[in-house]
Amino acid sequence: MTSASGKWLRICAIALLAGAGIWVYLHRGELDAQTLRRTVRAAGPWGPLAFMALYAAATVALFPGSVLTLAGGALFGPVAGTFYNLTGATLGATGAFLASRHLAADWVRRRVGGRAEQIISGVEREDWRFVAFVRLVPLIPFNLLNYALGLTRIRISRYIIASYLAMLPGTLAYTYLGYAGREAATGGAGLVRKVLLALALLAAAALLPALIRRFRAASPPGPP
Repeated sequence: MTSASGKWLRICAIALLAGAGIWVYLHRGELDAQTLRRTVRAAGPWGPLAFMALYAAATVALFPGSVLTLAGGALFGPVAGTFYNLTGATLGATGAFLASRHLAADWVRRRVGGRAEQIISGVEREDWRFVAFVRLVPLIPFNLLNYALGLTRIRISRYIIASYLAMLPGTLAYTYLGYAGREAATGGAGLVRKVLLALALLAAAALLPALIRRFRAASPPGPP
């Protein structure tokens, strides 16, 4: 594949995802648990793919990811739900990253403001470690952060891997919370244990940023 054809392929992929994101934005009032459940069921065996595509498009459209993450836990359970949520979020984060890098850098700079330089300099100093840090301890909201990181010069492979791994703890906690909520609504077995585990995961996810900050303060960054 030539560089020109590769460039056009990236632009077409970004445009397709952006179009889906616009559709999600225009229909954001319909993205509730019941609508998602009907959409997944109507897709049959393609339901997980439909959910991940919807999650990715919603991320590009700046739709709150917590709503979809909870729904993913309720629809697919804690294990498959975590995988589908994390994959959809990473696909959307990558789409926003590419859109910022290739199409919308000026718009992103206006939205992010002075924090853009902080993020750019952080990535220049620490590369993928800074990406992991701001995923765990967000300087700005998750959806806008995806665009802001597109202003940096980090390799996309490192961006994707660091994002996927660093988003895992929070995704697991909220996915399990969605699953526990479904079990509470349907009267599933072992309800007390599941609710307690959900609360423990949420507490761990809430404490993790403070631990990361303390570790960074004690350990000066090394070379990327």
